[in-house]
Amino acid sequence: MSNPPRNQDPRGVRKAEGSSAVDDFVREVEQLPASRSAGGRGRLLFAMDATASREPTWDHACTIQGEMFVATETLGGLDVRLAFYRGFDEFKVSRWTADGHELARLMSGVRCLAGRTQIGRLLAYAAAQRRESRLDAVVFVGDCCEEDVDAVGHEAGQLGLLGLPVFVFQEGEDRVASRLFPQIARLTRGAYCRFDRSSPDQLKRLLGAVAAYAAGGRQALLKYGREQGGAAALLTNQMK
Repeated sequence: MSNPPRNQDPRGVRKAEGSSAVDDFVREVEQLPASRSAGGRGRLLFAMDATASREPTWDHACTIQGEMFVATETLGGLDVRLAFYRGFDEFKVSRWTADGHELARLMSGVRCLAGRTQIGRLLAYAAAQRRESRLDAVVFVGDCCEEDVDAVGHEAGQLGLLGLPVFVFQEGEDRVASRLFPQIARLTRGAYCRFDRSSPDQLKRLLGAVAAYAAGGRQALLKYGREQGGAAALLTNQMK
């Protein structure tokens, strides 16, 4: 079977570049069942590849991740734990925080280091957290995979059984990642989107959308779009 064109997703649906891909992603999120009821604090694992190739986008994410907290202020709030891998077999996780400035401080203290990906390890950690405590969603931002894709798929399947969705944001067009990352989203009943670091608003919109979903489910995502107006309102209109 031939690979789909770069602007076509694995299901054969041709996508436009840029913001329309983000719109498609949010439409996928809108179709998901509510992860929790509004009024309580959501818990989100914000996981990032911190290997050398990711340094420009890591710095970018540090400046815009606060949108995750803004999106959930009226829903009871959001607790976020930062997780990242880098260097030689290094995998670290921060404490929980409900403060966007604190998360930015934690992220700014991380320096990207050359090393191989550890996506399977990350997903296994998320599964353990789901079993041991409340965790409503996982965000993963990465650009490639250097692991056994079947082993990674197995870990993703475990999260699917646990009912924990992973929202995968891919930077760039790595061929292995382009095939694997949508499968991680599908196996966990999450969603997938490719983003472009040259458009700062894209990742901001995506993070805000997932945070709203983690805190209050589908209806919270729609409400977020109505309240924010502008590009967020356009996303809501696309969902209808």
